[in-house]
Amino acid sequence: MFDSLRLSSVKLNIFSTLTFALIVLVIIFADSIISNVSLHFDDFENVSSSHHHHHQLQTHQTAPQLKITSQDDDHGRGYLVPPLEVTATEKERVLQPDHKIKPEELGLFEPSDLARRFDSRVREFFSRNQCEVQVFMTWISPVDSFGEREFFGLESLFQTNPTSCLIILSRTMDSTQGKTILQPLISRGFRVRSMSPDLWVLFNNTPAEGWLNDIKNGNKDPGEIPLAQNLSNLIRLAALYKYGGVYLDTDFIILKDFSGLRNAVGAQSIDANGNWTRLNNAVLIFDKNHPLVYMFMEEFALTFDGNRWGHNGPYLISRVVNRVAKTGQFNFTVLPPMAFYPVDWTRVAGFFVRPGDQAGARWVEAKIRQLSGATYGVHLWNKQSSRFKIEEGSIIGRLIYDQCVICSTRNSSSS
Repeated sequence: MFDSLRLSSVKLNIFSTLTFALIVLVIIFADSIISNVSLHFDDFENVSSSHHHHHQLQTHQTAPQLKITSQDDDHGRGYLVPPLEVTATEKERVLQPDHKIKPEELGLFEPSDLARRFDSRVREFFSRNQCEVQVFMTWISPVDSFGEREFFGLESLFQTNPTSCLIILSRTMDSTQGKTILQPLISRGFRVRSMSPDLWVLFNNTPAEGWLNDIKNGNKDPGEIPLAQNLSNLIRLAALYKYGGVYLDTDFIILKDFSGLRNAVGAQSIDANGNWTRLNNAVLIFDKNHPLVYMFMEEFALTFDGNRWGHNGPYLISRVVNRVAKTGQFNFTVLPPMAFYPVDWTRVAGFFVRPGDQAGARWVEAKIRQLSGATYGVHLWNKQSSRFKIEEGSIIGRLIYDQCVICSTRNSSSS
C-alpha cells in the first residue's frame, strides 16, 4: 500500500514539474511574439507617419494622374527609419545622428578670395550693364559637368532675352575653366559671369543666417541629402531677396522674353478644376526685398529637414504659397504649368525622340505651335532626361535649333 502511495506521489511530482515547464515555455514564446509584433507595429507607425506627412503637402485633392512627384518623392525617400533588428544603442544612433557636417562640405562655409568680394562684384556687374532682366542660376557640380545641354540653355536665354544679365552662382564655374566655357557668349557681347557666393554676406540679416550658423556649429542636423543641394535651394532665395530678378535652373530651354513678368512662381501641376496642386522652385521671379521670398527663407530655416527630398525646395514653395493665398496678403502670381512646365517628368522622354511617321511629325508640329504661344520656357527635368540623346527633328532638337545663338551642330546626351 505504501509502495502504491509512494508511486502515485512520484507520478504527481513529475506531472507537476512537466506542467510548470510547459507554462514557462508558453510565457516565453508569447512574450517573443508580442515583442516582434510590437516592433513591426512601431515600424508601421513610423512609415505611416511619413506617408501621412507627405500627403498633407498637397494643397488640393488631386487625381492620381495629375499628381506630380518628380525627383522630390517618387523614390520613397522619407524620414530615416531604423531597421527592426537593432539594439537600443543603434536605434538611438540612427534616430539622433551626429550633427557634424561632412569633411568635404567644410569648404562651403569658408569664402574664397573671390567670394569675399561677392557683393561688390554682383552690384558692379549689374550697375555697369544696362540689364533689362537680372537672372541668377546656381551650379553646385564640378565645372567639368557643365556640358552642352546646359550651354544650350544659356544660348536660349540670350536669344530670347538678349539684354538680360546672368550671374551663375558657383564656386566651380568661377574659375579659368568656367570662364573658358562661357567665353563664346561673352565674346559675342552677352553679359554672363560666374561668381563664388559668400554665404555669410548673402545670408546676412535674413532667416538663413541663423540656419547657417546652426549647421556649421553642429546644432542642426544637415541630413543625408548632400548639403550643397539644400544650399542651392536657399541661395536662390537669398539672391532674389537681396538683388531681385529671375532665378532659373540650368535645365531650361527659354522660348520668349520674360522681362514683363514680375513676382511670379510657376505651377508644376493642376487638378481637374484648374487649381494648382504643386508649385516648383526651378523658376522664381521676384522684386528685391519681396516679403514672400523672406517667408520662403523663414520656412526653410524653421522646418528644414535634410533627409527628405523636395521638402526644402518645391514642397516649401507650395506650403508657403498655400498659406499666404488664403490671406490675399501679398502681390504675386501663380503661372499655369504651360508657362514653364509644359511637360512633366514622366513624359519628357517623348520630347527627345524624332517622329517615326507622319502622325508623329504632325504631333511634333502641333506641340511646337502650342509651346510658341503659351510657354516661356521648357523645363527638361535633367535628373530624368540627362540620359536621353537629343534626336534631330525631336521637339527639344527643334527648340534648340530655333533658339540657339552659336548653334552647335552636335547632339548631346548631356552631363
